[in-house]
Amino acid sequence: MPHSLRGCLEPGREEAGVDEAGRGCLAGPVVAAAVILPPGFSHPLLNDSKQLPEKTRNLLRGIIESSAIAWGVGMATPAEIDEINILQASILAMHRAIQQLTRTPAHLLVDGNRFYNRTGIPHTCLVKGDATFLSIAAASVLAKTHRDEMMLRLHDEFPGYGWNANKGYPTATHRAAIRELGITPYHRQSFRLTNDQLSLWDTLPR
Repeated sequence: MPHSLRGCLEPGREEAGVDEAGRGCLAGPVVAAAVILPPGFSHPLLNDSKQLPEKTRNLLRGIIESSAIAWGVGMATPAEIDEINILQASILAMHRAIQQLTRTPAHLLVDGNRFYNRTGIPHTCLVKGDATFLSIAAASVLAKTHRDEMMLRLHDEFPGYGWNANKGYPTATHRAAIRELGITPYHRQSFRLTNDQLSLWDTLPR
């Protein structure tokens, strides 16, 4: 186990790590996961999902899902992101993931510095928690792999945007495809989709 990752914030307390993936994307949902790991769980490869290659993330996904006491995944759609903003949608996805847990943890460890708690479960926000606590790292892996899987399905529906490679993130290829092809129902219209969006917006095909 990477030496920087801790098992829990308070020893002996059952905690669920919570994290999200896809906040900075131009298309697709924001996806969150919540994970309760068993006491003493560790894995030498587990780390913040952003630090892991895709093959390792996919390997860890199966290990986490089979080893966890409970895990849940939730999402907020592009339409919800546009309606309530990306921060609120990320928190909504987190709540939906927590609701999928088959048991209620004593405490939530939430990656980042903002969480509007409507769960009734005490929580602690932890900046860079996904690189500090095993349960948050596990949640980051599940959120990322489940979201990537969704983006591969959306790529089959709209293959022109390279979502199989960029997963909806704002790469030059993705922005160029938006300029050429217009937007899809999966694009977040409240985001700056192209660098020259203000002049192009009214002419984009819908």
